[in-house]
Amino acid sequence: MIRPSSAPGSKPSQLDPGSAEPRGNSFSSPKSTDLLYHVSPTMTAVMVDAGFYLTQAQRIFGRQHPDEAADVLHKLALDHLNDGKGQRVSRLYRIFVYDAPPAAWKGHTPLGKKAVDFRESATAKWRRAFHEALRGLRKVALRMGEIPTSHVRWQITPDALKDLTSGKKQWTEITDDDFRLDLRQKGVDMRLGLDIAALSFKRQVNQIILISGDADFVPAAKLARREGVDFILDPMWSNIRPDLYEHIDGLRSVCPKPAGKAERVREDRA
Repeated sequence: MIRPSSAPGSKPSQLDPGSAEPRGNSFSSPKSTDLLYHVSPTMTAVMVDAGFYLTQAQRIFGRQHPDEAADVLHKLALDHLNDGKGQRVSRLYRIFVYDAPPAAWKGHTPLGKKAVDFRESATAKWRRAFHEALRGLRKVALRMGEIPTSHVRWQITPDALKDLTSGKKQWTEITDDDFRLDLRQKGVDMRLGLDIAALSFKRQVNQIILISGDADFVPAAKLARREGVDFILDPMWSNIRPDLYEHIDGLRSVCPKPAGKAERVREDRA
């Protein structure tokens, strides 16, 4: 944990992502109770990689209703405006959530030729409800990419391929369950990078919180830091690559730790 005497925005150990203080250049003492303490000059934008967030949230919180998942995301974003004692020390510019709509693909399975309509799947319905819930929350901007379906192809899963190459399974034993569709989001990373650049160049914020664990955002993080923006990463207690850790100003996870995470951290330190 960062000691109170450390500089705001300092980075703790990689193995303990939980304490980078989002105070920025706040001009008042943490003990102050006057108006200046609550009207902080730190303007913060929180950016959430929804695909990463939902994967981690399921590990931490379990299965959630779409409305509940949206509310939890909103609360975690707002928690980044507080210091370690829960005192609000930063102002919110906006919460940006980056995702893509569910794939609107209709087709047939590769072997059994069973009809498949991804638009009517339980996953697609949950995701659409999640997006609608986010749109109704204050200060949330939903940035949507797309999942192109013009060149959709079935791919054999890594586990099935491993079983085939090791001789555990023969081609005659392969079923539709051993295939998955190659569906990839397009335009999500580009929108996130452009928003970071725009906010930095226009001086609309002086602090950015990124909830993600993807090292693809390193160029955007470097740009923001060169423009004087305090760049904090929230990997939700997941491990991050060294090149991403090198190009951030702080590391802070405000959500509960996944089960067993503390034990793994102690093992890594040993």
